[in-house]
Amino acid sequence: MTMAVGTTGWDALAAQHLRMTQSGTTIEGMFARDPNRIEQMTHQCGSVMVDLSKHLIDTAALDTLLALADEYNLNDAIHAMFNGDVVNNTENRPALHVALRGHVPASMPHVAGTVSETLTKMRRFIEQIQSGEWQGFTRHRINTIVNIGIGGSDLGPAMVTAALRPFHHPNLRCLFVSNVDPAHIRSVLKDCDADKTLFIIASKTFTTLETLSNARLAKEWYLSEGGTEQDIHRHFVAVSSNVSAAASFGINPDNIFPMWDWVGGRYSLWSAIGLSIALATSMSVFEQLLAGAAEADSHFLTSPLKNNVPVLMGMLAVWYRNFWHCDSHVVLPYAQDLHLLPAFLQQLEMESLGKSVDRHGCALAAQSGPVIWGSAGTNGQHSFHQLLHQGTRMIPADFIAVAHTSCVDDQQQHQHLLANCLAQSRALMCGKSYDEAREENIKKGLSAEQSSILAHHRQVPGNRPSSTFVLSSLNAHALGTLIALYEHKVFVQSVIWNINAFDQWGVEIGKQLSGPMFDALGGDEQAIKSLDASSRYLINHMTKPERNVHGQ
Repeated sequence: MTMAVGTTGWDALAAQHLRMTQSGTTIEGMFARDPNRIEQMTHQCGSVMVDLSKHLIDTAALDTLLALADEYNLNDAIHAMFNGDVVNNTENRPALHVALRGHVPASMPHVAGTVSETLTKMRRFIEQIQSGEWQGFTRHRINTIVNIGIGGSDLGPAMVTAALRPFHHPNLRCLFVSNVDPAHIRSVLKDCDADKTLFIIASKTFTTLETLSNARLAKEWYLSEGGTEQDIHRHFVAVSSNVSAAASFGINPDNIFPMWDWVGGRYSLWSAIGLSIALATSMSVFEQLLAGAAEADSHFLTSPLKNNVPVLMGMLAVWYRNFWHCDSHVVLPYAQDLHLLPAFLQQLEMESLGKSVDRHGCALAAQSGPVIWGSAGTNGQHSFHQLLHQGTRMIPADFIAVAHTSCVDDQQQHQHLLANCLAQSRALMCGKSYDEAREENIKKGLSAEQSSILAHHRQVPGNRPSSTFVLSSLNAHALGTLIALYEHKVFVQSVIWNINAFDQWGVEIGKQLSGPMFDALGGDEQAIKSLDASSRYLINHMTKPERNVHGQ
């Protein structure tokens, strides 16, 4: 099917948007007119409650939005993905991350066995490490795991490991290295003991520049700290589909965990890429993570569109991107342990939806994915929330709250955290009128004239939409559900925009151009001549001898 722009449903949505803007519809007004709004727009998926009632959409517009999903055969597309159809058409592959959580296509029964074998291998390995059976070259037990990867081989495992901090194994710490900047891995290695450190080299192809550069540096460090070539198998394992390359690096083939081309990098934390998660916590915790995601999968596959949380999330994203012209979307986890979630969702959404052509290679007729950004609350309140409340752009927000803290002795402080989360979503909705701001100024003792002048600066427009996700507690099951909801939200948007959510060709161009740049930085005259004037100037500047500034 072609892009939805110009279809009956698209035109109907444009009419709904025009009606709402011309009538001055407000979120508060919709609550006043509809006493059942909260009941109708609050949904449950497992242990995650999702409140969509503070969105700038009424019943008529929501019905029209879901009619567009029907018109675009969204339900058929969902079943096609779960059935193992080739949804990644540019690489001729299915996208079977849901199979890692138990939803195996009937036409591909062998996948179940492959996944089960991998989980069994992971379980045995984790038992060996956590029990102390697996030992380093001085026969001490391993106490540090360093995951070396980038993109999906880093962001997902790092985010989940941080989020599940209360469940960490008492005798293991898990660190992550991704950036090719040597300062990253050097800063990690300075606090490690070579004889007690295990490196996981996570790279599907085992050719990724950043990962291989850091792996070689880690190997050099290991050897310089007393390790031997004969004992490399005790300190290096891999997650890769390129067994021969990993074996050539020195990794025992028995310690290479598989990856498959039917799982994309940004969807891979559920696979052996999640080895670091399971090591940092336990295999039981990792299985709970999978179970939570499986619950979201079942919900997505079987729930009617009007009650389907990922469908509603995705369709609302289309509503704001294409009809309210919102360029970005902010993610605000009010849980410090979820501080890496915005970065993880940046890759998930922007790498999946950052496309300008449809599945057939034709230019899109409407805007695709927005910019995803955010940080943990309450930190953001003291930096960018000013823009959310009084800036000129409407930016939809996702608030993520955890009802019950793991810090059982700090209930009052957690209450402050929740109060701030709820207050921010209410402030976005309600704002503060000029008259309210003026009255506040007068009550503070300002003159009428001063109060009127300052009120212009203190008024807040409000009527800015947000979702609130409430996890009963931040455990593996709830986290798995939350992540999977966002994964499926992305797929919903891709169906409406008719784009492939599972490729990332734009990533390749930078990799291709970095080779000649590397050569040019090394003085290769031919490489230098092939570059543009700006690049030549920058290289000349960067390769000048370092000056002694201020005697340092």
